[in-house]
Amino acid sequence: MSLKMEFVEKASKPDANVAALCREFGISRETGHKWLRRFREQGYGGLEDKSRRPVSSPLSTAEALVLATLEAREAYPRWGPKKLVEVLRRRFGNQTPSRATIARVLERFGVVRRRRRLRPLSVIERAPEVVAKACNDVWTVDFKGWWRTRDGARCEPLTVRDAFSRYVLCVKLVEATTVEEVRKEFERLFRRYGVPRAIQCDNGEPFISVRSRAGLTRLSAWWVSLGIVIVRSRPGCPQDNGGHERMHRDVSMDVQAAPGDNRPSEQRALDRWRQQFNHVRPHEALGGKTPAEFYHPERRPMVAPRWQYPTGWLVRRVSGSDGFISVHHEVLCVGRPFIGHHIAIEPLDGSTGRLWFRDVDLGELQLPPAPYVIDTACTRFLGARSGRRASRSEVAA
Repeated sequence: MSLKMEFVEKASKPDANVAALCREFGISRETGHKWLRRFREQGYGGLEDKSRRPVSSPLSTAEALVLATLEAREAYPRWGPKKLVEVLRRRFGNQTPSRATIARVLERFGVVRRRRRLRPLSVIERAPEVVAKACNDVWTVDFKGWWRTRDGARCEPLTVRDAFSRYVLCVKLVEATTVEEVRKEFERLFRRYGVPRAIQCDNGEPFISVRSRAGLTRLSAWWVSLGIVIVRSRPGCPQDNGGHERMHRDVSMDVQAAPGDNRPSEQRALDRWRQQFNHVRPHEALGGKTPAEFYHPERRPMVAPRWQYPTGWLVRRVSGSDGFISVHHEVLCVGRPFIGHHIAIEPLDGSTGRLWFRDVDLGELQLPPAPYVIDTACTRFLGARSGRRASRSEVAA
């Protein structure tokens, strides 16, 4: 079954999620809806590729321009269409082909190859199902959209909120949105308020990386090591973390709307806003009480709980600059987020295993054959080859 046929058949079902199917098949929403519309109007015949050849194409007969493009590429083999179009413009002026045309010429000639688009390893397609029943059950985390102070300094505060009490734990202008800076702030929060049972975040750095196993980064892998459950919102769906986004709107109206002189003055304004939000402002969802009146958490210590993998699983410590483990004397890469942590491989069959980081499924992994398996196979191969030689000798005799 072709890609188009499989897509439209799944997308035509009554309960189909077209956006999720587009991500699964690696196509844009525009393309997906176009295929679906043609299928509904014309049936399977509408899925046939239509010719994109224009009625007239002057550049296709401009042999001189094509040859000039290839000659320029030969003269400057490391230059791409962006530079070559400027070189050709010096000779041909208004007749110079566009950068896209030059790219097509080079690709058709086999000089360059189209880059393969990397598909995400970890994608969330369903809205998260999380209910906070007590303080520190769920923290919601994000970066507020940035703005500038009067002296031009960039302000992009890290915001952390307790989902049950609405208590704002942090509105901090960190030095940078890196793992190191954000981890420092979370270490401070964990020491002061305790470790939550779950953290809900979006799919952006430094919280999540869709190119990593289970979407984990060094920051979120550290959260998991502390026994925290990671709850991810769907890409492009701010409503999945609606309470946090509503709090961001308050920051926009109360602080961002009247920027301070510099970062220190803006941080003081954010501190005053947080004090008022937590201790003064009544909340309808809390029966008119303030978040401070509700926030009385059970303070779990910032200690990584011990984790015991099942008997028979291969347990390895991830090391190296890129996150490697060794299996049967072969080096396998599992990713930088897991450096320093212990992971386990659940054997599935002789050649594959399932990778686990505590109770987080990291996906399947191709396993190299054990040395004794290789030795046994080589022995059988050599024995069979010796037998064939002996048989040939007997026939010759």
